[in-house]
Amino acid sequence: MEKFIMLSKLTDEGRKTVKMRPERIKEVNDEIEKMGAKVIEQYAVLGEFDFINILEAPDNETISRVSIELGARGTIQLITLAAISIEELQQTLNSSSIY
Repeated sequence: MEKFIMLSKLTDEGRKTVKMRPERIKEVNDEIEKMGAKVIEQYAVLGEFDFINILEAPDNETISRVSIELGARGTIQLITLAAISIEELQQTLNSSSIY
């Protein structure tokens, strides 16, 4: 499974929903699983974004679908980033060395 970072910012409508129904956050996580991805970790943060989510999905197409489906609701704005671990990066760099 591939890892992805999803930075999310609630819209005015999204803030109203979370304030009135905080359990909605976990319900959305269940919906994400039904779309073929899984939330591994989730943090509420201060600053430019409201949540940072670490997800797993089998491929870019699946996470793209999740991002579009969630964004189309109008309650959240998302930035989704593909991620690789530092260990994977080091392996890639070591195996591609020309020296």
